Amino acid sequence: MKYQGLNAEQVEKSRAEHGFNILTPPKKESIFHQFICKFQDPIIRILLIALVLAIGVAVYQYFTTSEGVGVLLEPLGIFLAVMLATGVGFAFEVSANKKFDILNRMNDEESVKVIRDGNVTQVQRREIVVGDLVMVETGDEVPADGILLECFSLQVNEADLTGEPMARKTTDENEFDPEATYPSNCLMRGSKIIDGHGVMQVVKVGDSTEWGKVYKGSQIDNKIKTPLNIQLDKLGSVISIGSYIVAAIIVVIRFVMYFTHPETNTETVDWLAFAHYALNTLMMAVTIIVVAVPEGLPMSVTLSLALSMRRMLTTNNLVRKMHACETMGAATVICTDKTGTLTKNQMTVSDVLIYSPMDKLLEECISVNTTAFLDLTDGHRTKVIGNPTEGALLMWMHGKGVNYLEYRDNMTLYQRVPFSTKYKFMATVMESKVFGKPMFYVKGAPEILLRHCDKVMTQNGIVPIDSYLTNIENQIDAYNNRAMRTLALAYKAGDPNEHSFDPDTDDLVANNLIFLAAVAIADPIRPDVAEAIDSCLNAGIDVKIVTGDTSATAIEIGRQLGLWKETDQRDFNHITGKDFEELSDEEAKRCIPMIKIMSRARPMDKERLVRLQQAYGEVVAVTGDGTNDAPALKSAQVGLSMGDGTTVAKEASDITILDNSFRSIARAVMWGRSLYLNIQRFILFQLTINVAACLVVMIGGLLGTDMVLTVTQMLWVNLIMDTFAAMALASLPPSESVMKEKPRSKTAHILTKPMIYNIFIVGLLFFVIMFGFVQYFKHCDVRSIADFSLVDYLGNFFNFRIMDGHCYTLYEHTLTFTIFVFMQFWNLFNAKAYHTGASAFKHITGYFGGFELALLIILVGQVVIVTFLGDMFNVEPLGWRDWLICFVGTCPVLLVGEIVRGFIKDKC
Repeated sequence: MKYQGLNAEQVEKSRAEHGFNILTPPKKESIFHQFICKFQDPIIRILLIALVLAIGVAVYQYFTTSEGVGVLLEPLGIFLAVMLATGVGFAFEVSANKKFDILNRMNDEESVKVIRDGNVTQVQRREIVVGDLVMVETGDEVPADGILLECFSLQVNEADLTGEPMARKTTDENEFDPEATYPSNCLMRGSKIIDGHGVMQVVKVGDSTEWGKVYKGSQIDNKIKTPLNIQLDKLGSVISIGSYIVAAIIVVIRFVMYFTHPETNTETVDWLAFAHYALNTLMMAVTIIVVAVPEGLPMSVTLSLALSMRRMLTTNNLVRKMHACETMGAATVICTDKTGTLTKNQMTVSDVLIYSPMDKLLEECISVNTTAFLDLTDGHRTKVIGNPTEGALLMWMHGKGVNYLEYRDNMTLYQRVPFSTKYKFMATVMESKVFGKPMFYVKGAPEILLRHCDKVMTQNGIVPIDSYLTNIENQIDAYNNRAMRTLALAYKAGDPNEHSFDPDTDDLVANNLIFLAAVAIADPIRPDVAEAIDSCLNAGIDVKIVTGDTSATAIEIGRQLGLWKETDQRDFNHITGKDFEELSDEEAKRCIPMIKIMSRARPMDKERLVRLQQAYGEVVAVTGDGTNDAPALKSAQVGLSMGDGTTVAKEASDITILDNSFRSIARAVMWGRSLYLNIQRFILFQLTINVAACLVVMIGGLLGTDMVLTVTQMLWVNLIMDTFAAMALASLPPSESVMKEKPRSKTAHILTKPMIYNIFIVGLLFFVIMFGFVQYFKHCDVRSIADFSLVDYLGNFFNFRIMDGHCYTLYEHTLTFTIFVFMQFWNLFNAKAYHTGASAFKHITGYFGGFELALLIILVGQVVIVTFLGDMFNVEPLGWRDWLICFVGTCPVLLVGEIVRGFIKDKC
């Protein structure tokens, strides 16, 4: 035998040194660990601190007062807020935390033909070792990385690794492709043999293979924080610091008040009384901290993300990880694969140069001189089995209603020369069913076949090719300049015994062929891609093509999409994967802003490009459909896979584009930006409540008044009501106008200056109004809100009483609570209109949509609480007239907002 292969001892030695041919499965996180990770949210941490403080206060009140177990409602409410916020997020994401087991699900027990001890034998895939000689043939999947020792007409599908559906392999160094992603004499694990056969020597197994590197890359633990995480961190810090400062001010002022009060004898201080006073002061400070913390914020943000996940599905964006909903809106760069993302990943006949009408001759030439098949079992989509280029020809005929099997079935085959990378043609000699005689059909590289053609088939019959040759060559050059693959088809009436081939080499020697047609084949661009890319560019997002295809093809696709301009330079705005690998990180960072296209990119080249851009401060989204895209999809802040992509790509991604349309990616950007705006609107609404509530509680405590808003009332406002408010704002439709803005800075604060002004101005106004009612109820015995006197309201506004122990009646408590809730109800409309410059009634429908339904629930909830839950919320039922006056009397909150928006149109 020509090859000896390894013996048993060498096999064991190699396995001991390099291991088995298997992929090491990743270490999985436990469900418990995944749940605990949800507590890393900064607002959740603040809530946990507030929960501890609330428990301490509740325990003190339970043992020192007669309030009973009701004091536990506050810590219980905070606990529920924490568990709901973390539990919902955990439930939505638990299925998305799968590791990439799919890569390890390939059948490692499948048999592979190897040469050992001079004999051909079969071993399991996992038993392959470095040094083994593996025999491969059409239909095989390459079991490990290896170098070819010999091959014949070998074509390999490397789409899963490079995006290249057909790579030609050879052992002849003169035929090596210098631009090939992987050397022309190398076979990579996971690639599939389309045609031919060969023998390779294994050089890498298991994790060391290129496939193994992709597998490892897909497990990269992306520690890059999302923009929303970063901004919520900052917001959490602001809230924490602000609440602590206010609490400290309360303590200082209360202590000063105690020692400066006329009844306090500073010479003989009753330290026991002071200790009791100090403890009450600290409890008040803790209450301020608890009130300042927006308990509903984590739950509301989670709900907004969850609702957006569901609604984005209607626009063909299947979101698997909640953060991706919003992060997509912050993307500054989209790195997109070409094959299957920008293009259809289906070789298609783009043009045919033919000088005679398509007839039986051309149909038979295409049908019989090919080894590909069409799978018609799926009624929705026809699939190609075999060589993609040959499949494109069959698909072209199928589209014209021609059944290729009518020509191929039961044909009499005399001779066939398969395609070889050396001679670049395929020929078939068969008994023609059309002409009833032997026919010689050949297809191949135009530059080869044209040298053997002396005639051409035209409408007027067969004529000399001389007058047509220049036109044919010019048209083929035009195809090549557009990065299309070209084939020439020729024929002649054949004699089975005629020597049309060299008997020693199978090279074509016949010089009397008749030119039939030239075919241009390409992977067409998906519809709407150019328009969608233009939309992203107008939104300030940089789009880069990163592909394993050739430079010429990648640049041509970029040109057709409008990314590659006439002024762009190949050496300046384009780079190959190999050249990129040779750059240091610092050199690469300087080049990346100018790069528009990376060709011949390998999986880890893509991942490195993503990682370096993130280090440069970019928010990177990656689109892809192949296994080779998995590391980059995993590393990006947002990974987007195509619906018909590989399972590995989908598992590594955050969003799956179900309709495979780049337009859906542009819509995802619009959804993300609109969602972020809705979160800002909710924060505006929530913090306005908290500022007003903090000031009311603080002033009430300083003046010695009973708690203006009880713990349970604040839990209703901060948790339940705000949750429905979040649902209302999350239900707002996305706005096309956000696509006219530039991406926000990743380091920007979620609280913009207009928001801060709005929060404090409106919050202060609410406080002034509520403080007026505190003073009014404090000095006037109010029996009916219908008897409200504006004169008394204003007259008592500055009538301060300190530490007089005045208690509200239950009716006054109920009015205060209801007025406060209704002010927030109307302010929800103002929050809805934030950043639109339009009326709050825009998009208000005549039926109960999401926003209207949430408003109704808030109103009904308030009525139910006041009417039926008096003991729990320290309220009593109100009459219909009280409800009407409170509801209508607080509507100026909205009316003033509408007037302000009428004068200020800059999206306030």
